[in-house]
Amino acid sequence: MKFLDEAKVYIKSGDGGNGCAAFRREKFIEFGGPSGGDGGKGGDVYVEAVNGLNTLIDYRYQQHFKAERGGNGMGKDRHGAGGKDAVLKVPVGTQVYEEDGETLLADLTEVGQRVMIAKGGNGGWGNLRFKSSTNRAPRKANPGEPGEEMTLRLRLKLIADAGLIGLPNAGKSTFLSVVSAAKPKIADYPFTTLHPQLGVVRSDDREFVIADLPGLIEGAHEGTGLGDRFLGHTERCRVLLHLVDGTSEDPAEAYRVVRRELEAYGAGLDEKPEIVALTKSDAMTPAMIKTQAAKLKKACKQTPFVISAQARDGVDKVLRALGKVIDEAREDVKEEA
Repeated sequence: MKFLDEAKVYIKSGDGGNGCAAFRREKFIEFGGPSGGDGGKGGDVYVEAVNGLNTLIDYRYQQHFKAERGGNGMGKDRHGAGGKDAVLKVPVGTQVYEEDGETLLADLTEVGQRVMIAKGGNGGWGNLRFKSSTNRAPRKANPGEPGEEMTLRLRLKLIADAGLIGLPNAGKSTFLSVVSAAKPKIADYPFTTLHPQLGVVRSDDREFVIADLPGLIEGAHEGTGLGDRFLGHTERCRVLLHLVDGTSEDPAEAYRVVRRELEAYGAGLDEKPEIVALTKSDAMTPAMIKTQAAKLKKACKQTPFVISAQARDGVDKVLRALGKVIDEAREDVKEEA
């Protein structure tokens, strides 16, 4: 399935039904009086987070959503039927913005969360409503209120516990394929990953989700390469796993390039907990590992893990470190709740 994390849709809630002006006409009832019913309420427009979706691809093929109009009132005190609601089903983690893309209307972070975006118009009153002691035969009835219409922008930010970041060909896809059942594309050229991949990891009786994000390069915040389009998916991650290619000429500079892009993007990404790992140890000699790890330690101010995803060397230690940070973050959330 093609990955799509942004969509633009037009919505319109239902108009209210018109009220009815009618009178009783039964035989032998001399002064029957008014009997016009009210119009029905128009349908509302909702956005609902559902399970089983991980992309907004459905909204590439349908962009217009309209709720049903309310039924008109009728004689014999009959009210119009209410219009059916329109429900936009989206993946968990979807944000709903106004057309300007800046005004946030809803942030759906849990399955089953449902938010009304546009309210249907009220039905008009029939002439029965206007009957009074001084106006025994009103001939007035109200039209239904119009529904609301607007253009929305939907943005999906994947909800993952850990995010994989790093330059292209740092070994992120290989790492994800080893620790989970995900099958991302793996090749020996840059930008193999063109859209985020999710994998469920099980380590030491705990389970968490890792997101593999397309590689960043210098100038990504200005649109270079794939740009920072997918960095928004890291905003919800509890911890970042920064993978640095150990066979690169300068791992310290490779680390700094990605950190600069995180700072330029903003949204607090550079303040998130970070675990650093030097990858591809199976392709290096012990002396080279020692030298490269020392350079990286000086840049990241912490002792990096040395791993080889291909040989699964050091991978379990990284997973335990990730799990520890994620558990602490979950506990903090429970305490705040």
